[in-house]
Amino acid sequence: MIMEINSLNDIDNKIGNAFKTNKEIAINQLEEIISKMPVEIRSLINEAFTLKRIPKEYLLSSILFAFSNAGGLAFSIKAMGYVNYANLYFAIIGSRGDSKSPAMDLATFPLVKYDNEKYKEFKRNNADLEELEKIDRKQLFLQDATIESAIFTHFKNKYSVGIFVDELYFIIEKMANKNSTEGTAWRTFFLQGNTNKHIDISRKTTESFRIEKSYPTLLGSIQHQFVPKLFADGNLESGLIDRILFTNKLTVNHQLSRNDISTEVYENYSKSLLNLLYYRTEIENTFEMDDLQISLDLKANKRLFDYSQELINRQNKATDLSKEYISKMMINIHKLSLLIHLILNSERQDYQSKMSVDTVEIAILILEFYFMNFKIVLDENITQKEKLPTTEEIIRLAIKNNATQKDVVAITGMNKSTISRKWNNELMQPAT
Repeated sequence: MIMEINSLNDIDNKIGNAFKTNKEIAINQLEEIISKMPVEIRSLINEAFTLKRIPKEYLLSSILFAFSNAGGLAFSIKAMGYVNYANLYFAIIGSRGDSKSPAMDLATFPLVKYDNEKYKEFKRNNADLEELEKIDRKQLFLQDATIESAIFTHFKNKYSVGIFVDELYFIIEKMANKNSTEGTAWRTFFLQGNTNKHIDISRKTTESFRIEKSYPTLLGSIQHQFVPKLFADGNLESGLIDRILFTNKLTVNHQLSRNDISTEVYENYSKSLLNLLYYRTEIENTFEMDDLQISLDLKANKRLFDYSQELINRQNKATDLSKEYISKMMINIHKLSLLIHLILNSERQDYQSKMSVDTVEIAILILEFYFMNFKIVLDENITQKEKLPTTEEIIRLAIKNNATQKDVVAITGMNKSTISRKWNNELMQPAT
């Protein structure tokens, strides 16, 4: 794939990366991303890696998922004529014992604690009420639910629903079962929800309902041996795979520590995350489905436009499975730009400020990190069929090596007249 060259720095990076593996490039991207995160996130990632041996990349993805949930439909971005929200899908790939679950639990604990408190409040408030008087339960996450339960929970919690599963395989297995209506429904739910489309559920015997604007998020882990299943049974063809941000195991710490993550570091992270959640809740309770639309300054608008054009150029040149993935990157750059804006402004709750070009640059860096992870997934887990040469390529090779039309007919199995016509066309092409 040919990289867009816009500056001497781009040339420098291209030359440097030419001698690195995809994993080495991803690790460099990861360290740069962490260095640009607010101190409360940067400190948590580094301490968790040093003291708890939690891979940095796993915790980064889990933190992005947590903030994606906390923001919900309360915030949007309008750029290049499109309105987008910050809901994203993350899949953490690794082996047993790779600390996938500790990363997910650490990042989401403040929101899980919030869910626990809301559940107690729900039980307490409804204890003495009749069925028709009962108040709806407020919750952010679902961990073990049917698709109907997930959609109904989203109907009752209109600003977001977080699908937070320790093992993605069980949902994937349902999707892989062609006889499973639930599996098909899960795939449709994620496809529709990615672009915040409406979800309409009609039933003859039970309550019908409609979600005017959806906002599902996803975080789950999957073991290496099950990754090919993700790419099978309609998930690849439907485009679901292209909407997932994959995280491979990149960083390792073999040194045990007797120390724990400092209380101050975790409290600062928790405060930042809950600041966003409480601000979102205020919008939710006050405006009932209105959102705060974030404006971009002129430089941010231009950078987003230029990067989108670069993605189109790269997509046109791509010849493997990354071609379709790049097309969804054009949506995800909007989502990530909004998410990073919320993260950077969460400490002071300055969400109404204009989005800067620096924010877009960080979002681009993160998206390129996930694109590199996708390439690693293809390299390590997906056996791609070797691309066969075209007839024209065979003929050019035959002419170059003084072979005959008869030789090409024998190789391709095509008739003589077709080969003769294509052969003459190639001879008429100017030399290169």
